[in-house]
Formats: sequence, C-alpha cells, structure tokens
Amino acid sequence: MLSGILLFNQKGELLIMRAFRQDMRPRLADVFRIQVISNAQIRSPILTLGSTTFSHIKNDNIYIVGISKGNANSALVFEFLYKLVNLGKSYFGRFDEEAVKSNFVMVYELLDEILDFGYPQNTETETLKMYITTEGVKSERAVMEDSQKITMQATGALSWRRDGIKYRRNEAFVDVIEDVSLLVSATGTVLRADVNGTIEMRAYLSGTPECKFGLNDSLLIGENGNDVALGGRPGNAAGGKASKAAAGSVALEDVSLHQCVKLSSFQSDRTISFVPPDGSFQLMTYRATANINLPFKVHAIVNEIGKSKVEYSIAIKANYGAKLFATNVVVKIPTPLNTADITSRTSQGKAKYEPSENAIVWKIARFTGQSEFVLSAEAQLSAMTNQKAWSRPPLSMQFNLLMFTSSGLLVRYLKVFEKNNYSSVKWVRYMTRAGSYEIRYVVVSECMNITDQSYRF
Repeated sequence: MLSGILLFNQKGELLIMRAFRQDMRPRLADVFRIQVISNAQIRSPILTLGSTTFSHIKNDNIYIVGISKGNANSALVFEFLYKLVNLGKSYFGRFDEEAVKSNFVMVYELLDEILDFGYPQNTETETLKMYITTEGVKSERAVMEDSQKITMQATGALSWRRDGIKYRRNEAFVDVIEDVSLLVSATGTVLRADVNGTIEMRAYLSGTPECKFGLNDSLLIGENGNDVALGGRPGNAAGGKASKAAAGSVALEDVSLHQCVKLSSFQSDRTISFVPPDGSFQLMTYRATANINLPFKVHAIVNEIGKSKVEYSIAIKANYGAKLFATNVVVKIPTPLNTADITSRTSQGKAKYEPSENAIVWKIARFTGQSEFVLSAEAQLSAMTNQKAWSRPPLSMQFNLLMFTSSGLLVRYLKVFEKNNYSSVKWVRYMTRAGSYEIRYVVVSECMNITDQSYRF
C-alpha cells in the first residue's frame, strides 16, 4: 500500500515525513517538491516516476502526499488521504500549516494508529478519540477500561458507534431538507425542475438502539428500482434517469445511504433500518426530477417603452397549503444597466432598487400558502452614448418553506428499538429551500408583440 506520508506547506517546506517501509527515501520529498510544487503546469493529483507514485491532495495551505511503490489502489489511497484531513479537522478544528506545526506530535501519533506497515486501519474519529486525546494523562483504570472498549470496537461490526452511551432524555431528530431548482420560460413552460435532497439525523439515544422509519408506499429508485449506494458514494443511478413515475408517486435518483443502513431491508420494503452513530450525521442523499411540486408560481410581464422607461408587473402565487408559510422570501428582478431611478408598489413586503446588483430586490418576511402578492414597478432609464443591448436575465427567488417537500418524499413512521425498552421522543421536520429558482418573463414592446426571450444563462 503506502510507503510513506509527506506533508508540505505552499512554499515546499517539509512539515511531516513518516516512513512505513524501507523503500521510503528522504530524497523523494525533494522529488515531489521539484516536480509538483515548483511546477505550475502539473494539474494531475497523481505523478508516477519509474516505480514510485505520488498521490496528493491540497487542503487549505498544505499538500498531503501518499507515496506508493508498484501498482497501488489509487482510489483507496485518495480515500485515506481525505480521511486523514477529516481526522485532523476533528482534532484541531482546521487542518492547515499552523495546525500541523502546533500539533505535529499528535499528527505522528495519528499516523501510527491509522496505518500499519502502510495499510490503513480504523479511521473512525469517535473510536480514535477514545485513546488519542489532548487531555491530561488518564489513570491506569481508565486506560484499562478504554482498552476494553477499543477491543470491542475493533472486533465488533459497529465501527461508527461506541458502547456505553447514556442520555437522560432519549431523542431522535430527522430533518428532510430539499433544494428545489427551476427554470421556466416566458410562456410558462418548465424547462428544468429538479430537487437535491438530504435526510439529516441527530440521534441522542442510549445504548445500541435500532431505528426504523419508512418512506412513501409508492417509491421508485433509479431506473430499475434498485440503484442504491452505501457510504456516501453514488450508485448506478448516477448519470441515469429514473423511469417515468405515475402521478402521485415519488421517483428518486442517485440515492446514497450512510454505511449504518441495512441495504437489504431498504431494497425490499423501502424501510430504512440502522443503528445510528451518536450525534449528527447524514443518513441519505437523493435527487428527484419527476413529479416535482413547485412551491411558487410566478407570472412576470416587462413592458419596454422606448429607450427611456421599463414597466414591471410581477405576480407570485403560493401553491402550498393555506396552513403553511414561507419565510425570508427574496425576489430579484433584473433591471437594465442604465437604470437611473425606480418607483415600486407592492401588495406585501418591501421592494428596493439595489444598483450594485442591477436589480429590484423584493423581500417578503412571511408568505402564507394559497395567497398571491403583486409588485408593480417603473424604471427610468438614462441616455447612453453607447447603447448596449440588455440581455434580460431571468428573475430569481430565494425562500425557506417548512413542512413541505417538492419531491413528495414523506416519512411514514419512525421507531426506536432498544433492549432496555426505554421510551424516546421522535421529531420529523421538512424544509424546502430555493436552489437555482429562475423564471424568464414576457417582454411587451410598444407595439404589443410578446416574445419568449430564449437566451442562454
């Protein structure tokens, strides 16, 4: 596997050098410094010279380099290098030149623990923190107890959760967070609509509980219903389109699950069964491109009156239920570059012209469901010697909407099972946010010709 690990700063100064095999020579540090750091033309993260391969990543202002001989598994090398960066961040807050110089002893200690003769071992942060700590020296009894826990952790199946976790109040929080992106033409045709979603979980549960929660009954995954990946890596759905979903069903693509999830139960009945890590973690990520529920419908008309005036009429209607409401709604309406003054009227919220953004910024603090708000504005244009054509970029929206999912994904139930049979409190929250939410508008000239501006943005 790895013959050694090198850490450099941006100037090429060697910060850390740890050799795991006899073929790791000090002169290899000079080779990397000359061939990569001093060579601005090098863009590849892999450099092979003879039988020596230099695999490197850059984090902040340091280079992390893995040196290997022969035909090593490059994917495994880079996975380990990124794990090393995450470990450094968990111990030092940041993994940069200053952190390495201030904690170089601990960096060597971490390398000795996570690598054995160049082969990666356990890189789980929670496990390592049980016996690599910046606190004072522990008693012999505490060290012995930790050693017993480490033995169980190293031989057990749950590398992401330690034993002996206790809470006075057992709670589990599930957050379904979706970013919806939209591009609509001036005629109202949806050119692009997709959702990027994540399921975040915070588990404050005692012991070693098993959690189960079910998703929608009519749920399609990928092209054939089985494109699922574990451990944060995309599955076979990546690059493929989900099969056409029936109305009312939920179709997901690029589903990725945390390594704690039992994949067999998810594929059979869409039940997510797992023993959660302690604290916060990302349980699932997904995409959706079919049956998207759009939270807002926007109708925009722009009337260009000669070269001196532009009139705007923007109407926004909420498509979600009347009991729901969106917060921090911001609508940005582009204006020509030669705009001199803006007068505006709104039925809700406040609108202000921002010259630095060349846009009218309309802010609505609370947007109740099924309601419709209107903005009317007039832009006075100044004369220009060199008149430049206005590109007419689309207007955009930002918003946060609680208890609503654009993909239609719902958590049907959430259960916690533990041998002590304690009671637990479960919470599920939904949040939909704007990704790239853009709407092109109808342009009306003086002769009342309506055109769809088909510009590329």
